[in-house]
Amino acid sequence: MANERGARFVTGSIPAHVLRMTGAAAFGLMAIFVGELANVLFLSRLGDVEIIAAVGYASTILFLLLSVGIGTAIAASALIAPAIGAGDLVRARSLSASTHVFSVLFAAVAGAVVWIYVPELIRLIGAEGRTHALATGYLRILIPFMTLMSLGMCASAVLRAHGDARRSMNVTLVGAFVNVALDPLFIFTFGLGINGAAWATNISRIAVAGSGMYWLVREHDLLERPRLRAVLEDARTILRFAVPATVTNLATPIANAYVTYAIASHGTAAVAAWALIGRVSPVAFGSIFALSGAVGPVLGQNLGARQWARVREAFDVSVLAALGFTAVAWVVLALAVDPLIALFRATGETADILRTYCIYISPMFAFLGILFVANAALNALGHPHWPTVLNWGRATLGTVPIVTIGGMFWGPTGVIAANLAGASVFAFLGAWLCRRLIAGKSQTVPD
Repeated sequence: MANERGARFVTGSIPAHVLRMTGAAAFGLMAIFVGELANVLFLSRLGDVEIIAAVGYASTILFLLLSVGIGTAIAASALIAPAIGAGDLVRARSLSASTHVFSVLFAAVAGAVVWIYVPELIRLIGAEGRTHALATGYLRILIPFMTLMSLGMCASAVLRAHGDARRSMNVTLVGAFVNVALDPLFIFTFGLGINGAAWATNISRIAVAGSGMYWLVREHDLLERPRLRAVLEDARTILRFAVPATVTNLATPIANAYVTYAIASHGTAAVAAWALIGRVSPVAFGSIFALSGAVGPVLGQNLGARQWARVREAFDVSVLAALGFTAVAWVVLALAVDPLIALFRATGETADILRTYCIYISPMFAFLGILFVANAALNALGHPHWPTVLNWGRATLGTVPIVTIGGMFWGPTGVIAANLAGASVFAFLGAWLCRRLIAGKSQTVPD
């Protein structure tokens, strides 16, 4: 129940708020990941390992562009949730309009640059020959529509900041439904193969942007018409959060690009396994990704209301939830590994790597879970520079030397395990920073 200011999270049970927001967001995020998984599943029916490898390479590049959209969405949530918590709905509507404008501008500029240099970027991470050609064509179709994906992500973030978990979830559900429904039509009926999967995804992104904008305007009146003067006035505030958040999120695809490069040296079968893991993991650990998006609004509204005991509780509950969600996902993956191998028709080394990941490596995702929660909390607390330090520390010191050593001694499975293990130090450092900042603020500003 929202209070008279429209803030839903400043009263009631913190664990209930966190779990409700996470559950809805997880369902919506898993819908997106299921859509991506459907692409690989349908394409695997073509029996061409080079197509699967091409999707794996392309996903690494797409993650770069997705990070730009995530950065703007983080800024939207970090700014709008406290405004709602403080009861300033006029300011919330203005910030919503401005952040949507920046989400489109950032995505358009980044997309244009990446589109031009797609062949070079794909070659840089190890793609060659026919796999390189397939990945290049796939990306050239997808990239122009990333602006719509960024717009939809920003709308979903604003809905979460308001506390409307259901409609935020529905934004992604609509896109996933469209993607899964159109995949077999474009891939098989129209005979377009990997390019058909790209066009099905593009149409789903139109649906995501349209539904998100509709619900913001129709249900909550949280998106006023953008005005140039207001956008320019909000620019400095938005950029203070969006730029560090974007730089922060770029660290993950950069790290993934290096991991892909390291795995590529072990052959196409290893890259195909990495592509499958890249589709299976987000579905299995969707609750972890959702948690990082759900904790921000809960923290932000209570921050705006100056309820520091609730801020502390929200962070602690979120860390415990990350550990619990990881344990559940590990059990599911370990039990489902053989059906997954059969579903994707994986054989030989590809199947072996997937099995090792599901049974032995996946529990280390807990480190990423804690890091995600810490980053979300630091953004909500008004310190967007710390997530940048943590993520880039993990992407460099926590990735390059450890992944290189892991690959030298244990092959592709060593690469994948080292990639997760490297996050541990930065996860614990982030959690310590959050507790310290919350304690400091609560002493200077009484509950």
